[in-house]
Amino acid sequence: MPSLQQLRYLVAVADQLHFRRAAEACNVTQPTLSTQIKELELRLGTSLVERSRSKVVMTPTGKEIAERGRRILREVAEIQSIAKSRQSLLSTVIRIGVVQTVGSYFLPLVIPDLHQKYPRLGLYIREGLPDVLLSNLEDGMLDLLFFPLPVTRAELETVSLFREPIQVVVPADHRLAAEPEIDPVMLRGETILSLEPGHRLYELVRTISDDYGVELSHDYEGTSLDTLRQMVATGMGVSLMPALYVKSEVAHQDLVVARPFRGTAPSRTIGMVWRKGTSRENEYRLMANMVCQSLTDRAPEITVLGDVSVR
Repeated sequence: MPSLQQLRYLVAVADQLHFRRAAEACNVTQPTLSTQIKELELRLGTSLVERSRSKVVMTPTGKEIAERGRRILREVAEIQSIAKSRQSLLSTVIRIGVVQTVGSYFLPLVIPDLHQKYPRLGLYIREGLPDVLLSNLEDGMLDLLFFPLPVTRAELETVSLFREPIQVVVPADHRLAAEPEIDPVMLRGETILSLEPGHRLYELVRTISDDYGVELSHDYEGTSLDTLRQMVATGMGVSLMPALYVKSEVAHQDLVVARPFRGTAPSRTIGMVWRKGTSRENEYRLMANMVCQSLTDRAPEITVLGDVSVR
């Protein structure tokens, strides 16, 4: 039978399709990983990986065994979590994924309180694109996401944390900079700069642009909110950005200014996402309550949606 270590190596090769990167991901040497993969193939009596100088390809059998191995490793991790959770709540590492438009502006508001209350809690944080993070969560590579909602995948559980308004960001010398609030009709004739496709915020800005009859630029798309801000500062267009980013990176700038929408502002909802049936669900719900309390105290710009009863 395959060992758990051999399954880890096979899954790493399936993920990376590169022996050196797979070995680095497993913190072993490449010869060690290659030897264990060959031994696994001998044990099973079948080829799992096709190797050439230019690429690595998983055989159909290798793909299926890697996928089943991924599920086995996830269940083993759950067994370890069950044992640890019986010791004390929020006292071990949680592997967290965040989209780029959330992490740097949201986490500093909540981590200090989490660390003060649960000093043994460790947070491994990985930023990435939405689809990659969701796949990593389903595959067991991550435990928890802070993520734009809704998420409709059947195997995942969600809880809403907060609703974040979207604001208009313009150059400081723009005609709209003198307005205290922006009526959507004021945006007609403007070019809206947004993130490149693949970001949830791109989808939201595209919808807002369609609703308001505003042109969305496809010639110049940012890879991050910071690059968008720099493009706005040079007069290439205006942009729509979430309130926590505005608070962190725009409010103190001289070259760009942010203005709220008049009336009901467009917004996005951010929540927590985890696998259904995880042994750590009680911990995640406790964390959600603490996050909501921290946001209530530190971020009046947003609307907290979750329970704030936990102190």
